[in-house]
Amino acid sequence: MSRKKVTGVERKYIDPQYSSPVVGKFVSRLMVNGKKATSIKNVYGAMEQLSKNVKEEPLQAFLKAIENVKPVVEVKSRRVGGSTYQVPVEVRESRREALAMRWIIQAARAKRGKPVSQLLAAELADAFNSTGTAFKKKEDTHRMAEANKAFAHYRW
Repeated sequence: MSRKKVTGVERKYIDPQYSSPVVGKFVSRLMVNGKKATSIKNVYGAMEQLSKNVKEEPLQAFLKAIENVKPVVEVKSRRVGGSTYQVPVEVRESRREALAMRWIIQAARAKRGKPVSQLLAAELADAFNSTGTAFKKKEDTHRMAEANKAFAHYRW
């Protein structure tokens, strides 16, 4: 039996407007230099623009956009007998959500020239419609896993 201390689940920030832990995590991931108020303002502005663009409730549209970008499988490097194989593995639910949020935020930050809330709204709208940079990243990940399906027996 291990003598290490068991780590618990971290405390979640639940946003005040939508009472959603997913939005709270997104706010925390978007935050730069500890400026949570700025991050909250950007996320809420993006969600309002998103709801206007797709004609749906802001929270439902946001959750659908996140769901569309979540990857099911990814590849991990395994070293077997001097060779490195890209082995497809299923992704845990918490990691799926984290990757989806990360990809959406990276795609929004990669664009320049507009306020962050507008860039984020555009990327969320693209994710909602199953298009855009973040969705393409998910498709590329799935394609890579499909191509390396032959090495699935190295998974352990």
